[in-house]
Amino acid sequence: MSVVSLYKSKIANFTVPEKASFRQKMETTIDLEAEKKEILKAYRHLLRNTKRYQAKGDLQLIRKAFDLALEAHKDMRRKSGEPYIYHPLAVAEIVTAEIGLGAKSIVCALLHDVVEDTHITLEDIRSMFGDKVATIIDGLTKISGVFDHTSATTSIQAENFRKMLLTLSSDVRVILIKLADRLHNMRTLDSMARDKQLKIASETLYLYAPLAHRLGLYAIKTEMEDLSLKYTEPEVYESISNKLVETQRQRQRFINKFSFPIMNSLNEAGLDFDIKGRTKSIYSIYKKMKKQEVPFEEVYDLFAIRIILNSTSENEKSDCWRTYSIVSDHYVPNTERMRDWISTPKSNGYESLHTTVMSGTGQWVEVQIRTKRMDDIAEKGLAAHWKYKESSGENVLEEWIAKIREVLENPDPNALDFIDDFKLNLFAEEIFVFTPKGELKTLPVGATSLDFAFEVHSEVGMKCIGAKINNKLMPLSYKLKSGDQIEVLTSSKQYPKEDWLNFVVTGKAKSKIKQALKDEKRQLAEEGKEILERKFRNLKVKPDNNTINRLVKYYKMMSPLDFYYRIANKNIDLHDLKEALEDPDKKGFFGYLKRFIPGSKEKEEKPQQIENLVADLNGKPAQLLIGDNLEKLDYTLSKCCNPIPGDDVFGFITINEGIKIHRVSCPNAIQLMGKHAYRVIKAKWTSKESIAFLAGLKITGIDEVGIVNNITKIISSELHVNMRSISFEEHDGTFDGTIMVYVHDTQHLNSLVNNLKKVNGVHTVTRMDSN
Repeated sequence: MSVVSLYKSKIANFTVPEKASFRQKMETTIDLEAEKKEILKAYRHLLRNTKRYQAKGDLQLIRKAFDLALEAHKDMRRKSGEPYIYHPLAVAEIVTAEIGLGAKSIVCALLHDVVEDTHITLEDIRSMFGDKVATIIDGLTKISGVFDHTSATTSIQAENFRKMLLTLSSDVRVILIKLADRLHNMRTLDSMARDKQLKIASETLYLYAPLAHRLGLYAIKTEMEDLSLKYTEPEVYESISNKLVETQRQRQRFINKFSFPIMNSLNEAGLDFDIKGRTKSIYSIYKKMKKQEVPFEEVYDLFAIRIILNSTSENEKSDCWRTYSIVSDHYVPNTERMRDWISTPKSNGYESLHTTVMSGTGQWVEVQIRTKRMDDIAEKGLAAHWKYKESSGENVLEEWIAKIREVLENPDPNALDFIDDFKLNLFAEEIFVFTPKGELKTLPVGATSLDFAFEVHSEVGMKCIGAKINNKLMPLSYKLKSGDQIEVLTSSKQYPKEDWLNFVVTGKAKSKIKQALKDEKRQLAEEGKEILERKFRNLKVKPDNNTINRLVKYYKMMSPLDFYYRIANKNIDLHDLKEALEDPDKKGFFGYLKRFIPGSKEKEEKPQQIENLVADLNGKPAQLLIGDNLEKLDYTLSKCCNPIPGDDVFGFITINEGIKIHRVSCPNAIQLMGKHAYRVIKAKWTSKESIAFLAGLKITGIDEVGIVNNITKIISSELHVNMRSISFEEHDGTFDGTIMVYVHDTQHLNSLVNNLKKVNGVHTVTRMDSN
């Protein structure tokens, strides 16, 4: 009997409610069966991708991990509604197929969430899979516990990121699996709420994409950046994506015509090669548009030509240079844009020859020349180094990991400071300098004599008083250039100074200087503590930790250490100590936040708002609803991006200035949401009344007679927009102008921008981030 016949005979004698109930049960059973089939299908696909990495016993180990993960997550579902097991399976797929790791990494990817989200403990993992797997899983498990989310020095993201990096000492695979985990989360971000999308995307762009870049994982870094832009600036992402599709055929025709003569010459030279055009990522195009302040149509280097050679290891360099010679025979190279990363690879192991040549149509084209081995390393980074053991890139990666370990060795590093120091060199371009004995050192662009001294040794940096650059005496702040030879000068009487932090750029130098200054600060803080204790004795007060914390809030200090330090430096007058002990919440961050609580007395002390100043002349301000429950709270508009009604915005809880409103596209948004997501709150405009908001416009164009008059006529006469200021500068036939105007909302501003673009001689009109 068929399934349909069985189904019909089963419900023939049922009542209508019974039939409906039975159908629902059948549909649920069918759905669960379909899900099981899909899960097994995904698992088998994973196994097919692991075949090249399998050793004896690997399949059994992977199956054991899969069965445990499936059982542990059986009652869990993702925000999208799909079974949770799809996520660890997808992470394992990325780990093996896109990064190229082996069986142990696949096991860890399958189990990466079981300790954090289920009843399985780390000891269970250790007993079933061994110490190595347990160590990796521990590195991937987020820190739990109570954090003071009001503290400016505490960030749960920073602490978790630092914990993950601590495992570098034992196993770098923790970071690779974490990157795979983050990549899959970004790929499935559609099902999350808008505020969550912004926080996760910003954190990815701030921390994880630079880390992928530093490990040489170009494909993963690029996808993370593109997906981050998709959620932080969806309209911009969609616009660039559509324009790339529209211009695809035109680009391909150009690439074919450009490549044809090169291909013929390479064939004649007997070289085995593959040549292709690579369109640049949406995010990199967006960055060029922002940096150059041009529209998509005026970004000319949308793609690069890549020539990949199948060369033996002994002929790699010579084949690359022969290819460069052939390319430059056909097209004139720009010598200033030649990059040789074959003789001196980047510190993430990247090797390639880059040159920019002038095409026959008058367009500059970037050409990248590399071997198959170099291309594998460029795409898969760290994992590919294990494939090519003889690669020189492995050594530079080991050196980088050693530097990170050194930063992590500080006895009491602040997590947020650590993230800042760690990020410093992730994306930095590099220079190559030499010691007096000719030893090569790699430093980021902008590095100073003092950075070099710390690179030689921490103690050398601490005692550095200057340097001889190419036998000429130079100060600590001198910026080094590639090829410089440096001799460090030291003195036993020298000690680190706070202004050193203004010009050093390497993470190592910054962290060592900060640690030395903290040690000095602790010594002074001890003196301040003794002064405070004498005051307590005079007042006959027996202090405890609670008393100290109340005083820290009263005097608006960041920590007890800062409090004691300021007392020692006589920056805090303790004459009102008695009052502070009696009324601890009168000042400080918590006292300020009390003004936001309905019914609180402190609510009467409202701060002066920026928009209220404008409203005195223009009427009632537009309303913002803030927080998860979207209530009307006091706020100020951030001056770094000047949001106006209609902008996509978020609120940020500051330490001393309450809630500040930023645009999602604010230059500081990525850093704020990436480092301090716990202080970011929802914000939404609810009305667009007659208030005028200040906005800045930058205008460029050809300096024609009457151009300024035509621009002001559009603004004042036709659109009736009030101007606060206007300034123009002429440069040999062109002009740059800045106009500050009062507008009601984004629609009003966009209308003004579109009308100004129609003025003869105007080239670009762009909104400024700050006034």
